[in-house]
Amino acid sequence: MSASTQPLLRLRDLSTDIALRRGTVHALDHVNLDVHQGETLGIVGESGSGKTMTVLSIMGLLPPGGRVVGGEILLDGRDLRGLDAKELRRVRGVDLGMVFQDPLTSLNPTMRIGAQVAEPLRVHQGVGKAEARERAIEILRRVGMPRPDKIVDDYPHQLSGGMRQRVVIAMALIRSPRLLIADEPTTALDVTTQRQILELIDDLREEFKMAVILVTHDLGVIAGRADRVAVMYAGRVVETATTAELFASPRHRYTEALMRALPESAADGRLYSIPGLPPDLSRPLSGCRFAARCRFVTDECRTTDVPLSGSGHEYACLHPVTEPLTMSASPARAPAVSDDSAPLLTVRDLVKEYDAGGTGIRKASGRVSAVAGVSFGVGVGETLGIVGESGCGKSTVGRLVAGLEPATGGQIIIDGADTATLDRRARRRMHRQVQLMFQDSYAAMNPRMRIDSILTEPLEIQQMGDAAARHARVTELLDQVGLPERSLERYPHEFSGGQLQRIGLARSLALRPRLIVADEPVSALDVSVQAQVLNLMRDLQRELGLSYVFISHDLSVVDYMADRIAVMYLGKLVEMGPAQHVVRAARHPYTQALIDAVPSPTPDHPASPSMAIRGELPSALNPPTGCRFRTRCPLAQEICASEPPLQGTIHQVACHFPLREEAAVST
Repeated sequence: MSASTQPLLRLRDLSTDIALRRGTVHALDHVNLDVHQGETLGIVGESGSGKTMTVLSIMGLLPPGGRVVGGEILLDGRDLRGLDAKELRRVRGVDLGMVFQDPLTSLNPTMRIGAQVAEPLRVHQGVGKAEARERAIEILRRVGMPRPDKIVDDYPHQLSGGMRQRVVIAMALIRSPRLLIADEPTTALDVTTQRQILELIDDLREEFKMAVILVTHDLGVIAGRADRVAVMYAGRVVETATTAELFASPRHRYTEALMRALPESAADGRLYSIPGLPPDLSRPLSGCRFAARCRFVTDECRTTDVPLSGSGHEYACLHPVTEPLTMSASPARAPAVSDDSAPLLTVRDLVKEYDAGGTGIRKASGRVSAVAGVSFGVGVGETLGIVGESGCGKSTVGRLVAGLEPATGGQIIIDGADTATLDRRARRRMHRQVQLMFQDSYAAMNPRMRIDSILTEPLEIQQMGDAAARHARVTELLDQVGLPERSLERYPHEFSGGQLQRIGLARSLALRPRLIVADEPVSALDVSVQAQVLNLMRDLQRELGLSYVFISHDLSVVDYMADRIAVMYLGKLVEMGPAQHVVRAARHPYTQALIDAVPSPTPDHPASPSMAIRGELPSALNPPTGCRFRTRCPLAQEICASEPPLQGTIHQVACHFPLREEAAVST
């Protein structure tokens, strides 16, 4: 952090409104923040807390109907509110840079990468085409882009998610801005790519001597990267302090609630869940805005508007936390597994390959090896977690098990029946046993259908019951997932992300299945909403005897949910065993790298991982011979070019040089 006492950026009583048809949303209410040269300020809070509106107000990029209605935005003492559109564009092009949450929607799909990265140079400096291209290649090289001289001629769709995020960072840095704003820059990325991007931002902050505002709902990201933290709730800053002080001793009850909702803080077998919803910012509010959801609320809280107070560590709470908050060293153990010895699901030597590059008139250029010889079982009442980077094949396995795609080879045996040998009618009945819970429930629902029709549809397709019985079943489903019956008359766009995920779970339960494949069901949710959904899934598992195949890239979530964990890399299973063994005594280098890459919600977590991996995932069109991980493995030797055997019995690992012996792991 810079020794200068004068902030580079100062927000004073910043207030922003969003005019909508139904009224005006007061998105920000007297927000005060300082950002010094060379420091990273983390802004954290639930969706709707105002953190993104704060940075969009700074950038002058508010959505239609949005405008700053009060306060100051001072950049080096100059109020950005007083600038006309042309001057503000120049400030954005020179002094401010922004990295948006979704790099694909931030890039022009019709422009080559080099042209997009170099565009600020050509617009604001009049740099020639050839020079701009060379400088684009140089900045892409500095952000760690492989083969930047080739990438400049590619289009966004040709790049992976991590590579696209590097392009967006390069665009923001091409003019060496004094302040970089990163709005949820790693939300859609897996943990290894996320770590690379966050380390890149740290390195570039040092190199460019710039300030950074890091917006995220992930407390682990904040803990490991920010110098100071501002916690926002319902359009206001409710607490601000140095990162170490905030995590060691949070004072506001909302901050405490966010931390207790983390999987690492699970107590008595459950995650803490913040009750209720944030307030409607289009209505007049009085008192503490968190009062309706706070366990320690008093009548005074509902009537007293508490300002930020304190020296260095400021908070707005009448009943602050007085005891230091300690994070649990290990999450609660997963649900108990049924003693039934016959597995509900058995997968043997599962293979899935796709033709690559083929069309109706052109032959395929090769075969993509998406899943290559995967075998596992799931018992009655058991949860198997499948983890790995994007592109490892875990979602493909989920679709194959759910019957959405045919397998190229191998067996999927459900309740003793091989699904590949079933006729069409029997396969249709099999869908009653296995259902899929999608990552994006909104995208999986017809936006023109009411919830009543969405939940009734699978019952109608399977011809289960008459109209009265179906309505009774749908009402029962809503009760099971904690939604009111009036939800049936609403459309998907009228619900929050957490509510939609509850509806998605209800739909997957409609046919009374025995197995649910949950594909990244909480990856896009705030930590508080995530806790609600995970607790609900575990409650229903115990109540209904469900089995889960739980797919995720978040090992802390999988550790909380799963009895056993299977780790996939480039279509192969590289490790499988009891959840606590895999997470706390990993045997495969890739598993250890995934564990080390998970952001820790403790600022004193070791910054340097014990097993770091670099580079991009190899192409499944031409996977490495032998061990597919060997091209990125720090322990690889010549013998790894041959196919490694699956070793062990209880805690299996496919590696010539396992990190630990199985005998060292207590069973």
